[in-house]
Amino acid sequence: PMDRFTRNNSLALGVLVLAAIFIWAKSSWQPKVWELDKVLVSDTLLSSYPYQFRVRAFQDGVATISTPRSFDIPALQFLGIIHPQLAGKAQDDPEMVAAQQGLIDHQKRAMGLILAQPGVKTVSWELDTRWLADHGVETAGAATHH
Repeated sequence: PMDRFTRNNSLALGVLVLAAIFIWAKSSWQPKVWELDKVLVSDTLLSSYPYQFRVRAFQDGVATISTPRSFDIPALQFLGIIHPQLAGKAQDDPEMVAAQQGLIDHQKRAMGLILAQPGVKTVSWELDTRWLADHGVETAGAATHH
């Protein structure tokens, strides 16, 4: 049989493990994020675009949506990935201009759809560093490969 000290320790540990699981479950249980994300995923115009805008977080009326755009990464670099036929074209090439406008239009549509949802006051954007890294784009602050 266990002595009292061991039993109390085991109980305390069990309580801590349960508390940790509860906190983790609560933080990853975000039905509102899933609900908002479903709006983007089920939109035919957005779901047919090569980059999928996704709702990453929702807190205090602010919905955070992923984006491949940032001031650090030229749109050309991103557009060359999703439209390989544009790779190497100049920024003022009509196809490149149209592709840039397409990106802006899709991002605005994602924003508009989310802003139209109940409880959403504003939208913030989060650079999708994982998507960019998966496509070979280095982002500032990301791990560098030697």
